[in-house]
Amino acid sequence: MKVEKDHPTLLTKLLNKQFLKFVISGGINTLFTYLVYLLLLQVLSYSMSYTISYISGIFLSYYLNTIFVFKEKVTFRKFLKFPVVYLVQYLINLLMLFVLVEYLNLSKQIVPLIVIVVTIPITYTLSKLIIKSK
Repeated sequence: MKVEKDHPTLLTKLLNKQFLKFVISGGINTLFTYLVYLLLLQVLSYSMSYTISYISGIFLSYYLNTIFVFKEKVTFRKFLKFPVVYLVQYLINLLMLFVLVEYLNLSKQIVPLIVIVVTIPITYTLSKLIIKSK
C-alpha cells in the first residue's frame, strides 16, 4: 500500500523525529524523576516524595523539550507558562497514584511509572503548544 507524502499516516506522525526526541527526553526526565522519588521515599511519604520529584522534573523537562526536542530559545515567559501543563497533569497523576496505591494495592514504587506512561500523549501535545508559541 502506497502512502502519499502529503497525507502521512498516524504512525508516520508518531514516529517523526521530534516525537522520538520527545520520548528520549521524556525517558531521561522520567529516570531522573523516578530516582529522586525513590531516594525521597526513604524519608518522606509517597505523596510528598512524588510532589518534590515531580516539581524537579518540570524544570528538567522544560529545558530538554525547549532545547533538544523543539529547538526553541529558552525564555522566561514560556518557562512561566510551562508548569501549567504539568499542574494539570500533576493533579491527574496524583489522583491516579492515590487510586492505584490505596484502592488497587499496586506497588508505590511502580505506580509512578504507570501514571507517566498514561499521560505521555497529553504532555507532548501541550508542551509543543506552549514551547512553539510566540
